[in-house]
Amino acid sequence: MTDSPIDLTDLFPRSTFDADGPAPRIVVLGTGYLGATHAVAMAQLGMEVVGVDTDPHKVEMLTAGKVPFYEPGLPELLTEQLATGRLRFTTDVAEAVGWGDVHFVCVGTPQSKTSHAADLRFVEAATTAIAQNLTHDALIVGKSTVPVGTGARLRTLVALAAPADVRAELVWNPEFLREGKAVQDTLHPDRIVLGGTTDDSEALLRRVYAGPIAEGSPVVVCDLPTAELVKVSANAFLATKISFINAISGVCEAAGADVKVLADALGHDVRIGRQFLDAGLGFGGGCLPKDIRALMHRANELGASGAAGLLQQVDEINMGQRSRVIELAIEACGGSVLNRRIGVLGAAFKPHTDDVRDSPALNVAAALHLRGAQVTVYDPQAGDTARSSFPTLGYATGVDEAVEGSDVVLVLTEWDEFVDADPARLATLAHQPAVIDARGKLDAGQWREAGWTFRGLGRAAA
Repeated sequence: MTDSPIDLTDLFPRSTFDADGPAPRIVVLGTGYLGATHAVAMAQLGMEVVGVDTDPHKVEMLTAGKVPFYEPGLPELLTEQLATGRLRFTTDVAEAVGWGDVHFVCVGTPQSKTSHAADLRFVEAATTAIAQNLTHDALIVGKSTVPVGTGARLRTLVALAAPADVRAELVWNPEFLREGKAVQDTLHPDRIVLGGTTDDSEALLRRVYAGPIAEGSPVVVCDLPTAELVKVSANAFLATKISFINAISGVCEAAGADVKVLADALGHDVRIGRQFLDAGLGFGGGCLPKDIRALMHRANELGASGAAGLLQQVDEINMGQRSRVIELAIEACGGSVLNRRIGVLGAAFKPHTDDVRDSPALNVAAALHLRGAQVTVYDPQAGDTARSSFPTLGYATGVDEAVEGSDVVLVLTEWDEFVDADPARLATLAHQPAVIDARGKLDAGQWREAGWTFRGLGRAAA
């Protein structure tokens, strides 16, 4: 599809904003990670969908069946849904809004350049564009992660921008996507949160999510502020859990204990659970860091100093893990990494994605490079995105090339390819078989038996 205007009313039959009428027509504003996944999933659930973006190149790629980022299962589903005719993409906001009934706002909310606050320019622009171009009653649904209080302000923008004879309602339906499992999370969500709805808008959204609801996905109906807080609170809790076990890992190292065994023991307590209790390099990516900082900023604005102080500690502990891995690499190289060869396995902030935003792996690799190390990075999916962000680092095309001639190997992203690697064979490639498991996933005994000097966070040196 090109930038030229299209008559979407001719493409799909018309319906009205009616909770009991025909299936609502879906418009998704923003076709980045969240928006593209949501648009494809809505089509998979049987609805007619138009994805809108201001970037013509992104629209052209999606229209051609190409996903601009790596997400398992999404390319195949995109191709399938384009073939059905239910899914289309365009740059024409006015035409799409004039056609649609339910408009999902799925644009980014990056961290502000001057503070920890979320930058809401894109959310405000998208919401205003919807309101200005409405031609009939419609529902505006925010999915972007925003600070509490945003929805109330956006309702004022909608009231001022929408035509007087149009009924425009704004509600919030936060997203809970995990990169690498986004398709599954959209089609089979573990909960559906509807914030600030009326009886009509709730009924309409229940029809939109009829498939997942029929499968048993619970629906939580709440006020607008609660819906806005759910996503950031969930991310803050997960971040806190990660930083907790990383703080305890420091105690384990000092006491000669094993944080991995300790985490296994803690995980048997059903009140705690085992997930997110792997001590290691810490969290990164485009969501957790910015979301906890935005919540910290908003908590300070609201006078909730206790929450702000807790999140400050969570953030500091997380960032400290990167420094600890750098220290271990320097120790492994005898006190200096100058002119030493370091093989880095992993660039993405987590496996099953090519996302390198605020990646702890790349942060460590770049820091060692600045200390004079010869750093060679390999990642099975994030090599290109890493190279565009950190072009001065060296990049390998496979594990062997990254390990060859190394003085120390750092496992910084827990891809299966690294966890399942043969340590005995890799030992023959390294100049000095020393490995730092910064994700707590390697079998320490197996690597040591293969001749490697093994170090891990929260695990005693041997």
